[in-house]
Amino acid sequence: MRHLAMATATVLAGALALTGCGSSESGNPSDGAGLSVGSAYMPQPVSDSMAAGFLVITNKGAAGDALTRVTSDVAGEITVHKTVGQTMEEAGRLDIPAHGELVLRSGGDHLMFEQLKRKPKEGEKVSVQLHFAKTSPITVEMPVKSATYNPKTGH
Repeated sequence: MRHLAMATATVLAGALALTGCGSSESGNPSDGAGLSVGSAYMPQPVSDSMAAGFLVITNKGAAGDALTRVTSDVAGEITVHKTVGQTMEEAGRLDIPAHGELVLRSGGDHLMFEQLKRKPKEGEKVSVQLHFAKTSPITVEMPVKSATYNPKTGH
């Protein structure tokens, strides 16, 4: 009986540990550092060579982090842009505050997909890998929306 109680306790402890593991809104697990990604999308590109990408990175951790690089097999290069006033400029990194968010949105900070290898079409998904200063990379499936898509929430 004592072995049964120990086995039951071990199984329950394992189950409780697993329920503490979260996943991001986009269905991609974080690595436990507190980052998750949601509201990701790419408007269908109007150009054959460039596209934009938007998403929200939430940091539930006690330490800040930074988005340092983004990669994808759909583009030769992806740059992170910061909007300052009415102009955009390439940023080497974008900070993600502890217990905060980094919001990449139309008209604000965003991703620029350059040297497109193919032009993504509405309804497809583009896989991107987000690289951070401290956290392991997170892969996100970014749905391609209409060129005029305007999210109602999240941005």
